[in-house]
Amino acid sequence: MYAQLRETAAELAGVLWREHTVYRERGGGVVIRGEHVRRWISLAPTGGKDRALLRAGRILDGGTTAPARTEVVVDLTAPVAELATVCRRMLAEVAASAGPAPGPDAGPSRAGRPGRGRAGRGARKQPKTPREPKTPREPKAPKARSRHTGAGSWVVLVLVGIAVAAWAYGVFGGPAF
Repeated sequence: MYAQLRETAAELAGVLWREHTVYRERGGGVVIRGEHVRRWISLAPTGGKDRALLRAGRILDGGTTAPARTEVVVDLTAPVAELATVCRRMLAEVAASAGPAPGPDAGPSRAGRPGRGRAGRGARKQPKTPREPKTPREPKAPKARSRHTGAGSWVVLVLVGIAVAAWAYGVFGGPAF
């Protein structure tokens, strides 16, 4: 199955993008990365013969991949042109949900720099650039409780003491008259 996925992915990558990288992922599938368009496509086995799960997503700043935005099961026996049509539709959905992709020469911080875009009268305010995700905070420590023994603990201690006294009375036979 991997050989079929790899062959299909290589053909598909050539049809979709001039610049691409094809590699195997841990789960046995194949990933096609288009760095210049900041998108990825993966083909993964579904367990059925000649069928694959086709997923598409974005490539984030720094080169990491975002989770898949869309996925569909495709027939690998279909012509590559049909698979490319499905991929283009999925990539369009990913692009629409993520906003416009920056050009190949645009750096990740270029959009928010002053002096870019229209200037003067009628200039629109630039949207804020997304902030870095906050680092997860450590959970707050529970409030300090009193170190005094609570009433429930005293009840347990008294009952244990009574049980030990009853056992000692039964073993040693009680008082001798």
